Amino acid sequence: MTLVIFMLVAFDIDYIDINTICVNIKFGMKRKRTTRGQDSSGVHVWLVFMKAFQALVPHAAGSIKRTKLGDSDFRVLEVLLHKGPLPVNTIGPKVWLTAGSISVAVDRLVKKGLVARKERTNDRRVRQVELTAKGRALITRGFREHAAAMEDAVDVLLIKERLTLLRLLKKLGKRAAKS
Repeated sequence: MTLVIFMLVAFDIDYIDINTICVNIKFGMKRKRTTRGQDSSGVHVWLVFMKAFQALVPHAAGSIKRTKLGDSDFRVLEVLLHKGPLPVNTIGPKVWLTAGSISVAVDRLVKKGLVARKERTNDRRVRQVELTAKGRALITRGFREHAAAMEDAVDVLLIKERLTLLRLLKKLGKRAAKS
């Protein structure tokens, strides 16, 4: 098995260009082509996906940075905005944080006055995390700006194309999660 890839990567503030100069793949598989000259191999799908992802990251990061929140704090506030009060152990997996990291994030947000911990009336063992008025105001404004930035980033796609992309990414993600 050999894999030799030489790439020329050019970075510009507005555009990332990756030109493959030479590809020599010997895995006992042939390159799959959908139309003349178009590579549809798994490696190429991954490369194109990562290139698109990396191009979108600055749009997301910039809008989150303007809230003066870190990425994990923004994600916690956003999930509380859209899902309502949640137990700490439920928030962690929703925002890709470990049990230890979500506890630290919630502590930080409590100190900033953006969230509060409340005991559930029906089960005092469970502590709910909920937005304070200050936290709700911050994330409502911040998420609106974030949504606008992401809309600007994907406005090149028609609604039908977006729906197709969403369906295919979900299909790919579910399959990859199983293996």
